[in-house]
Amino acid sequence: MALHYSCRHCGTSLGKLEQSIVNSDQLGFHMLNDEERKDFITYTSNGDIHVKSICSDCQEAFERNPDLHSVDYLIQ
Repeated sequence: MALHYSCRHCGTSLGKLEQSIVNSDQLGFHMLNDEERKDFITYTSNGDIHVKSICSDCQEAFERNPDLHSVDYLIQ
């Protein structure tokens, strides 16, 4: 099983963790409500977990241009 982290705005891969046993509390998943879990975490049939996050470039772009929050995908 692996955890794959990617930016939810531009799709950039942020990293991958290879773990056989993962505690969701250690990953902070327990801090998410049900809707956030549905939006940010997906599970594949092979047991991998895909987590949507935000990369530093997109975070910086949002800070400089708050109007970008109205678009779904930053790279057009």
